[in-house]
Amino acid sequence: MASMAINELGPMLTASEVADMLHLHVNTVKRLGDRGELPFYRVCKRGDRRFRYEDVMNFLARNR
Repeated sequence: MASMAINELGPMLTASEVADMLHLHVNTVKRLGDRGELPFYRVCKRGDRRFRYEDVMNFLARNR
């Protein structure tokens, strides 16, 4: 994937925030990311996951 500036990504959410939005367990959100159903980005040295708000909304629209 090409490198993107942070302002091009838009609002970013943690796995916990996504879990709250979708009424899922945080591990389910991570599993969706691992399976490629919900795109995410790794940030910081620990490799924390961040999800784009737009991607979460697209996921929600596809899976209603």
